[in-house]
Amino acid sequence: MFIEYFKYVFSNDKKLIISVKNLTGIMPRNIAVYKLALSHVSAVRHSAANKLLNNERLEYLGDAVLGSVIAEYLFRKFPFRDEGFLTEMRAKIVSRENLKHIAFKMGLDSLIIKDTQPGSYKSMYGDALEALIGAVYIDKGYQSARKFITGRMVALYLDLNEIENTEKNYKSRLLNWAQRYKHSVIFESMDDPVNSRLIKVILKIDGNEVAAASDFLKKKAEQLAAETYCKVTGI
Repeated sequence: MFIEYFKYVFSNDKKLIISVKNLTGIMPRNIAVYKLALSHVSAVRHSAANKLLNNERLEYLGDAVLGSVIAEYLFRKFPFRDEGFLTEMRAKIVSRENLKHIAFKMGLDSLIIKDTQPGSYKSMYGDALEALIGAVYIDKGYQSARKFITGRMVALYLDLNEIENTEKNYKSRLLNWAQRYKHSVIFESMDDPVNSRLIKVILKIDGNEVAAASDFLKKKAEQLAAETYCKVTGI
């Protein structure tokens, strides 16, 4: 404990250490992993070995940890609800839209290292939150990550009643609507012509292009395209 305090007092990253402590409730040991978690892919940096430094790998890890913790939390919270309800609730909680709102409520947006215009990457904030979870897991282990998710994210920033009554899976909503009214839905993917690292998805309804979106992952781009169409049409 004394060594950690000594490192904190004389650290050049004292401000970031305080911010991470306030966000997570956990005193970080390895501040470098939190810096990486907050580095968006648009802010291109390279390591001494010329490897790209951004939060995509930590996001992948954090996504898995978050899904596991939320699944257990819901299992214990709702002992008499069936698997379908638990699955849908988990999907709503871990959706990019919901994670983005939590990230803003926490003040995480002000810490992200990025080089992009506001609104350019809709999933940036949810991705950073997942990467932060991944950083806590790497730095402090599963139980600390679990404590951060349930004790901070869920307890302070999540309204389960509101989540239960809100539809967040726009792709599922669109596909259900299409099935009900006999429409064909196609998601066509291609390389984004502006940014080759992105995947562009074109949404076609009955053969007509109705929306498009880009992201680093195909499934996220599909959700964004579906969200655009659902919001425009009121589905």
